[in-house]
Amino acid sequence: MEGLRERGFARYGAEQLGIVPAGSAAKDLARIREVFAALPPDPYAPGANRFRRYSHAVYLPWKDELSWIPGTPDPVHGTVTDFSQGEDDPRYPRKRRVLPDIPEALRGNALLLRLLRWDIEQVLSMKNLGSRPLWAGVHLIRLGVDRPGQDAVSSPNCLHQDGGSASTFTFAHLISRTNVTGGQNVIATPGSAGLQPEDPWADVHAEFTLTDPLDGYAVHDHRVSHYVGPVRAGSEPGPGERSILIVGLAPYVPQL
Repeated sequence: MEGLRERGFARYGAEQLGIVPAGSAAKDLARIREVFAALPPDPYAPGANRFRRYSHAVYLPWKDELSWIPGTPDPVHGTVTDFSQGEDDPRYPRKRRVLPDIPEALRGNALLLRLLRWDIEQVLSMKNLGSRPLWAGVHLIRLGVDRPGQDAVSSPNCLHQDGGSASTFTFAHLISRTNVTGGQNVIATPGSAGLQPEDPWADVHAEFTLTDPLDGYAVHDHRVSHYVGPVRAGSEPGPGERSILIVGLAPYVPQL
């Protein structure tokens, strides 16, 4: 992916992914959307109209093997996984959190696995990581609004970096977008982290809005900052939502 290599960010859609959203892929996408529709509220942001699940996986390049890491038993959600926003979230500095796991039934979804493997291929083509496990943080996020005047906010609500190493990458894949406005993505310089895109000191590279299923973008974390704006109810009656799959990839770092 040349844009990711040259500029630190790139956009793509279903065509670049090599996925035709019909037939079995359409059925798999429908199953993914069912899980998004039932996501639990973000326990750390009451009132933000944000819903999420999160799990870890590890990829062994020498075996071409992707394996989900079991979560920790939890009386409310069944299992949960540790989630770190990183030091770059000004509201949650160095705070340990746990989020409900991705359901076991979804972990074998062929389309989900295809997206994960596509992301991994892009990273392996850029970095010499074939001798180390690759760590994946897989995040399901839905911003949902029920009525006019309501908005749903992502986290962190500013230009930010994910706080990883020079080999950390983040991929986003739009799952659905229905009856909402807003949700604009912004890519800026690392020095713009902590600012709002409209701040005069923000140095913005690109602004765009994901609209079609499987539209997406990727960022090389230490080379850019990124942001997604709040979503608000659209003009049609009924609720609105923006559902997105976020995949963070980084080489596994031994702890001993």
